[in-house]
Amino acid sequence: MQVFTPSRLPRTGPAIVVCNHISGLDPMLIQAACSRMIVWMMASEYYKIKSLRWFYETIEAIPVDRSGRDMAATRAALRTLADGRVLGIFPEGRIETERRLLPFQTGVAMMAIKTGVAVHPAYLDGTQRGKEMVAAIAQPNNVRLSFGKPIPFKKAHAPKEVLEKATARIKTAVAELKTRFEPGFQHGEAT
Repeated sequence: MQVFTPSRLPRTGPAIVVCNHISGLDPMLIQAACSRMIVWMMASEYYKIKSLRWFYETIEAIPVDRSGRDMAATRAALRTLADGRVLGIFPEGRIETERRLLPFQTGVAMMAIKTGVAVHPAYLDGTQRGKEMVAAIAQPNNVRLSFGKPIPFKKAHAPKEVLEKATARIKTAVAELKTRFEPGFQHGEAT
């Protein structure tokens, strides 16, 4: 794995990591590049796989029901931040199959504004795109990862319009990292 810009997570205190989602291997790849343990929100259908559930419980993953608003998962995520931990979220809500960002859900912005916690954007690209976890692990991958500058948020009440603007800001930060993997970008430039 090539990490073009390192993570800027604080040494202590809460933080939210967001990234595009290209395979079931993504949480492990991002975790490998970070010095702090990340508590990941993940689709509940993966959490229910009996042979892997022990692992997900060990890393304290938060299962999310993707069929609608999962308030239990949101409360667990907010507790994670209140405990001063790092929360990892894939705001697209599903795996990308093409090199195009999917729409971001507003949950990340809601949690960031409700808690006043900074969002740390990241972008992943590589040959594991569109693969489930087992398929992504089973063959060698060429993975590239870049982290961006943290996006600060002030603790506040967030009406729908504010959440939508904050979500667009987060998506823009991830999209800007994506441009680092396009032809013509010179790696090593200031970030």
